[in-house]
Amino acid sequence: MAVLDSAKQWARSVKRDVVALWLAARDPRVPWYAKAMAGAVAAYALSPIDLIPDFIPIVGYLDDLIIVPLGIMLAVRLVPAELMQEFRDEATRRARPPSKAGLVFIVAVWIAAAAALMWLFWPKPA
Repeated sequence: MAVLDSAKQWARSVKRDVVALWLAARDPRVPWYAKAMAGAVAAYALSPIDLIPDFIPIVGYLDDLIIVPLGIMLAVRLVPAELMQEFRDEATRRARPPSKAGLVFIVAVWIAAAAALMWLFWPKPA
């Protein structure tokens, strides 16, 4: 049961850090490059849809298990430590916000991919 408790604790810290990064992306004290990374990670993590849908076997869960945690780790390192602790404290008191920007980004990626595939495979006049 120690492994299960450890996994639950890790999942709670990931959720808290996503909200903390969402807060960091909006704070004027955070450097622009950290804001950009924090905003991108938070938007993707809070998006209601994934870049790679979960119904695709194995690959569908890679973003949830690898890409999102790695993005969070990188963004957390870019935000100054004292500010990150402040954002984490605030995140524990807040609810998880929805990300419309993440939704728009993922939908745009899928539309661009569909358009590229159509252009690539559409029969061309001879």
